[in-house]
Amino acid sequence: MSGAGPSPSQQQKQQQPRRSGGNAILVNYARQKENPVLRLVHNVPWEPSDVIRCDFAVGQTTGVLYLSLRYHRLNPGYIYDRMSSMARMYVLRILLVLVDIDNYHDALRELNRSAILNNYTMVLAWSKEEAARYLETYKAFENKSPDLIRERPVDDFYAQMTDALTHVRSVNKTDVLTLLSSFGSLHGIASASTDQLAMCPGFGEQKVKRLQQALSQPFIVNPKKKK
Repeated sequence: MSGAGPSPSQQQKQQQPRRSGGNAILVNYARQKENPVLRLVHNVPWEPSDVIRCDFAVGQTTGVLYLSLRYHRLNPGYIYDRMSSMARMYVLRILLVLVDIDNYHDALRELNRSAILNNYTMVLAWSKEEAARYLETYKAFENKSPDLIRERPVDDFYAQMTDALTHVRSVNKTDVLTLLSSFGSLHGIASASTDQLAMCPGFGEQKVKRLQQALSQPFIVNPKKKK
């Protein structure tokens, strides 16, 4: 049927390893070669590895385990064995969870408890695209200065931008910092395309739509009627 998406051969071609001689995410290809998230990693290169114990090595001391809640529901013991196998590996251990089921509260509560007990940082992604952005961001910030994420004295511009943009539903202070870091100014944010905004960590389809609506709709003032 036309419009049904790429054929299996095209999907296999799209998901071939993107080799790079430089800085790249290392992928446990034996475990993750069928993971559709790999096709969505565009902004940093990735390479297959047969030596890493995690699913994605996004830094010399940072390892990521990936889990789909749909898979977890069918294989509940899988992730706990994987977490135990990495108990003494990596300074920063991340559990990246794709929330792809409706009734997720109990599963997340259980996973969060295990993450705390095993010293993992649990990160939730609400789409495959968001999961890919998290992997890219961790790798891109591997060698960045801590000053980029350290709390800074609030200047007038940032305060004004925060006050304005956090009036948009679901946009928080972290989102404002992400937007300013990515686009530099309100004009840059307003000029960004839907795809560019969706590339920002934490920005799903609904948040992007609400932000664009807030920036594009006219400011309507209802003047008081003169007597």
